[in-house]
Amino acid sequence: MNKKELSIVAAFVIFGIFITLNSCSNTTKKALQKSVYASDVISFFDDWKLILGDGSNAGIANNFENKDYFYSTNDGNSDWVVFKAPNGGDTHGTSNNTRTELAQVKKWYPKTANDKLKATLKIMNVSSTGDARVAASYSVVVGQIHSADGHENEPLKIFYKKFPGHTKGAVFWHYEINTAGNDNSGRWDYSSAVWGNDFSVIGTEVNTYPEEPKEGIVLGEEFSYEIEVKEGIMTLKFSSKGHETKMFTKNLIVSEYTTTADIPEQTQKLFVPIGQDGVEREKAYAGEGCFFKLGCYNQTNGKSPEVNKNWCSGAETHGGDVQKQYADGNYAEVWFKTGSISISDAAVSNEGYFTKND
Repeated sequence: MNKKELSIVAAFVIFGIFITLNSCSNTTKKALQKSVYASDVISFFDDWKLILGDGSNAGIANNFENKDYFYSTNDGNSDWVVFKAPNGGDTHGTSNNTRTELAQVKKWYPKTANDKLKATLKIMNVSSTGDARVAASYSVVVGQIHSADGHENEPLKIFYKKFPGHTKGAVFWHYEINTAGNDNSGRWDYSSAVWGNDFSVIGTEVNTYPEEPKEGIVLGEEFSYEIEVKEGIMTLKFSSKGHETKMFTKNLIVSEYTTTADIPEQTQKLFVPIGQDGVEREKAYAGEGCFFKLGCYNQTNGKSPEVNKNWCSGAETHGGDVQKQYADGNYAEVWFKTGSISISDAAVSNEGYFTKND
């Protein structure tokens, strides 16, 4: 073999080695770029089914993502689980609102419960449109206790709400009565402020907002909540760096709202004028299976305030086009950093709830 032939052979050998190394490099890059799923960030998804912002039930969300509603991300310091829900989309069950939310696969009974839920999170967006006179506008629910039985009411909803132009938003929680009788149309919520205002602080006109809360949480600021239900008593703890830690308790099996005289002033001003003036069962949520929810339950929607001036926001939905809503801020987005759940041995299957509502 002459020198020219040897040079050609050597060139092919070098080229082959380059192709092989480059192929290995690409394989390594693909391995390094493997998706980090939400279940890699918070390892508790066996205990939940995931409801998406299109109204569907994605089931147990291990090794699952949906880039429109549910996925993981990194903010440069930590991995987070992202929950997103537009103002307008397909809803789950009988709700007016879209949600990307985890719902517990087991239910437990408040009287015999020993159940806990903890989470650390930050709010990244609330709707850019709405009606300031509507209490639910510009808010999102990030944690709940829900009843699986009876009226399927909610003894706990944890809210974040921030008006347009404000830097700080309010964190507050609600107790919804478990309405006496078969007619649930008279149900109402009572709101308790954590940091900032409660639910009842609203604007005077569609685009006229109340004073910004002095003690509030800004978008992107971390806070934590802890929920414990033990022997009928719900205990709540809220904490955030630079803010006073707040504690609350509420009896879930003995009602304090059994007569019209018991209806709080806040409720008389907000709910009674629109016919939501019911009273609660004496035993409240005793005897009903309850379960935790966690995620992004957008409280802003496109329904007319004429339907319900507390819950229907008249916000922009772009006819249900999700990408258009995401493009101009008409959605809610919540990131969770940590989460843990502790379930009592007395908990039982919650499949009946999903059968009724999926």
